Amino acid sequence: MTFFVDVTVRGYELDTQGHLNQAVYLQYAEHVRWELLRAAGLPQEKLLADGVGPVALEVTVKYRRELRGGERVRVTCRFEYGEGKTFTVAQQVLKEDGTVAAEITGVAGVLDLTTRRLIADPGDRLASLAKEPELLSG
Repeated sequence: MTFFVDVTVRGYELDTQGHLNQAVYLQYAEHVRWELLRAAGLPQEKLLADGVGPVALEVTVKYRRELRGGERVRVTCRFEYGEGKTFTVAQQVLKEDGTVAAEITGVAGVLDLTTRRLIADPGDRLASLAKEPELLSG
């Protein structure tokens, strides 16, 4: 399932050329990842209480089209699990007409906050804690 949040580009997020500052794409992506976890029943306080926390290990952004102040965009997020301790976070920033403004791909894991080690099966662990685990599977 692909989760999404709609965002309006704000004037203070623009760079000197009048388009969305490169770092703000990462902020949008982070916001939507946390909204996905929250929608699944995993707000930060629950994760902390259960002794785990998601961690970003690598992030790549491909900028495709510029965004300007006042534009509404849809930021998507999908978790893709495989084998091992990490998983892929696939995200897009889409303009209203569906044009891809940016592609954001990350490698993430779930950290055991006591041992400070990645959990062996992050998808199963998150699903076992979630109220809406279907939101967590890509």
